[in-house]
Amino acid sequence: MPSNFSLDAYLARIGCERPVTPDLTSLRRLQAAHVRAIPFEGIDPLVGTPVSLDAASVWRKLVESRRGGYCFEQNALFKTALEAIGFKTTGLGARVRWMSPPDSPLGPREHMLIKVDLPEGPFLADVGFGACLIDAPLPLATGQEHRTEMGAFRLDANDGLYWLNTKQPGGWRVMYAFNLEPQIAADYELGNWYTATNPRAPFVSFLIVERLGADRRHKLVNTRYIVEARDGEPESVIPLASPAELGRVLGEVFGIVPPVPIEVLYAKVADSPER
Repeated sequence: MPSNFSLDAYLARIGCERPVTPDLTSLRRLQAAHVRAIPFEGIDPLVGTPVSLDAASVWRKLVESRRGGYCFEQNALFKTALEAIGFKTTGLGARVRWMSPPDSPLGPREHMLIKVDLPEGPFLADVGFGACLIDAPLPLATGQEHRTEMGAFRLDANDGLYWLNTKQPGGWRVMYAFNLEPQIAADYELGNWYTATNPRAPFVSFLIVERLGADRRHKLVNTRYIVEARDGEPESVIPLASPAELGRVLGEVFGIVPPVPIEVLYAKVADSPER
């Protein structure tokens, strides 16, 4: 357990009250609370700041500084918290397919997720997939639709891989593909470096932020503030026409104070093509 980790401080950060025990009920409570309290965000790669995965850096950023982070940071923190409670976890790696054409080859493992073993069977826990945050653990069972408060998900198995799908307004969409090979810290360091520095990785060129509310998805893509209902149905798209507007949405909706002046951040994305 990292020396600076405090379960009480983590629970306070996500607004989850004790008791928490290593069972499915607590796992559901923890995941729902985490994705509502700690926003997904990739600001550091966008502004050229290295993303550190050591436990102290993740704790300072996501808990003490009340920032967000992306998958390697979010799920590293969540995994540590689950283990502190007594859950049996395994870190996994996935190949993101969200923006990939169906016939394109698989890319590198650039996403972290967690397998949690419970008496009911294995479950997938993931608080860090920023295109479509998952608000509940999902059974590691294929061919079944799993409804959560904020979406519907289905796990398929093909070509020796599991494929996680989510139901969107246009139908089912693949999120990522993975197997059950445990990952070690070095695997995540390599994936993190690729994700944070490769020019083709989205976080280097796009501002991507997401947080789940009680019944809405709140997203920020460059200078567009998007509110979606469950299953990704858009309700509103609000263009942010100034640094002040961007700063207001980051603060009021996502609870983020950017690590650089808001004018600098706005200039990074104001003229970027939309995703």
